[in-house]
Amino acid sequence: MGVTDRLDRHQPLVLGLFRIVIGVLFTSEGAATLFGVLDRDATPAGDWPFWYAGVIELVCGALILLGVLTRAAAFLSSGAMAFAYFTEHQPDGLFPSRTAACHRRCSAGGSCSSCSSGPDPWPCRASSAAMPRPRPESAARCADRTGW
Repeated sequence: MGVTDRLDRHQPLVLGLFRIVIGVLFTSEGAATLFGVLDRDATPAGDWPFWYAGVIELVCGALILLGVLTRAAAFLSSGAMAFAYFTEHQPDGLFPSRTAACHRRCSAGGSCSSCSSGPDPWPCRASSAAMPRPRPESAARCADRTGW
């Protein structure tokens, strides 16, 4: 078994952790913009484009964090980050290290990666109806083994 085979076994786990980290980062950025937490002043409601970006970051970040509509949320948030980069940071310089916009490009890249990588093993279930139901014969076998 080669290194690639060993790494491939852990790909779903790593993608799930990556999705959760990106979701936490987006949600915290949106909460900081909208509610003035994390050492930042709240943006006034309706202030273009910052307030709207905060709404997109908060909602899409929560969806990505929970694993609900992940691809759509990641696509929308990567577009919002690209818009933020090109309208706010890129006029000051092409490279993010010169414009202090590295986190925007990294967030956009992470969202694009989440958008294209597919599902991971830990999505949040939308409803209990979507959860798989045990078959009666498997429940009976389980009851026989446990003595219930």
